[in-house]
Amino acid sequence: MRVEILGQERRRRWVDEQKLDIVMSVGVSGATVTEVAHRHDVTRQQIYTWRSELKKKGLLSRSANAVFVPVDMNAVQTERGGDRQDPSGLIELRLTCGRSLCFDSGVNAATLTRLIRAVEAA
Repeated sequence: MRVEILGQERRRRWVDEQKLDIVMSVGVSGATVTEVAHRHDVTRQQIYTWRSELKKKGLLSRSANAVFVPVDMNAVQTERGGDRQDPSGLIELRLTCGRSLCFDSGVNAATLTRLIRAVEAA
């Protein structure tokens, strides 16, 4: 019996850098796992599997998918001197890696998400 395969082969090879780019694009500008999977023609489960593999390899921070952080605005304090006229808009976020980020309350959420992921991954 002879079998002929018609069409494009579906099995693709992805290097870790490609997987990391795809996994890290989830959440950027509000992109969901479903949207990212559709954009790259993979399944949602594949993205979750890659996320797990990359964490095990140490290429992805364990908290890289953390996007929402509870903030008590009444407890926000600045450690900077009086060089700022309105310190109430300054937020300091202490990350799990022992680092902290100080940013204005008007910062873009997508930008802040990318910044937190970059600092946590370093």
